[in-house]
Amino acid sequence: MANSPAHESQRILAEARTTLVRQQAGGRRSIGRRSAEIKRRHLGRKAARMAMAVGVLLVGAMAAGLVLDGIGFAGVMVLAVAIVAALWFFGTYPRLKVPDLAALNTGDARTMVGRTELWLEAQRPALPAPAVRLVDQIGVQLDGLGVQLEGVDPAEPAVGEVRRLVGEHLPGMVESWRKIPPRLRKEQRGGRDADQQLADGLGKISAEIDQITRQLAAGDLDALAVRGRFLDYRYGAGLEAAPPTEAAKDA
Repeated sequence: MANSPAHESQRILAEARTTLVRQQAGGRRSIGRRSAEIKRRHLGRKAARMAMAVGVLLVGAMAAGLVLDGIGFAGVMVLAVAIVAALWFFGTYPRLKVPDLAALNTGDARTMVGRTELWLEAQRPALPAPAVRLVDQIGVQLDGLGVQLEGVDPAEPAVGEVRRLVGEHLPGMVESWRKIPPRLRKEQRGGRDADQQLADGLGKISAEIDQITRQLAAGDLDALAVRGRFLDYRYGAGLEAAPPTEAAKDA
C-alpha cells in the first residue's frame, strides 16, 4: 500500500539522508581533508543511528499490528510522527564537538592535523578576510605535512617541534587575536592593528610550514630540528604586540 508504514518510513528516511548530504555540502566548509574525514565519520555514525531508530520503530509497529490485528490510520500517523522525531533527534545530536585548544597537539599526526583543522574552521567565521584566506591555504598545507609526519619517527625531536608549531603556536596565535576586544582590534600599535598582525603572523607560519615540508621531503631532520627550536622561540608567545585591553590602558 502507498500509505503503509514501511512505505512512509522509507520516504522519510530518504528525505533525511538528502538533508544530511545537503548539510554536509552546505555547512561549514572544510579547510582540509583530515577535518572533512572527521566530519564524514561523524555523519556516518549519525546515519547509522537514524537507520537503527527507524528499524526499531518499524519492528515495534509490526509487532503491535500483529497483536492488535492492524494499527489503523491513526497508528500509521503516530508511527510517521515518531519516525520524524527520531530522525530529527538523531540527525541533530550529538553535534560534532570542536576540539579544545589544549587537546590539539595530541594523538598521532593524522589526529593532530584533523583536530587543528577543525578548530581553525570553528574560528574561521570570526576572522578578518585576509586571515580567512591564509587559514584556507594553511589547511591544504597541513594535509601534506600530516602525511609526511606519518613517515617520520615520532621520537625525533624535530617532529615534536613541528607538532608544537602546528598544534600549539598556530592556534595560539589565533586565540590571542580572539581575546582582544573587537573595539580594540583596529587600534594601531607598531604601525599595524591586530587584524594586520594576525594576517602577517599566519602568513609567516604558512611560509614556515612550506619550508618544513621541503625539509621533510629532503630528509634533513637536523636542519628541521634547528628550525623547530627557532619557531618555538618565535611563535611561542602567540600574537605579539597586541593592542592593550581597557584594563591595561587604565593601569
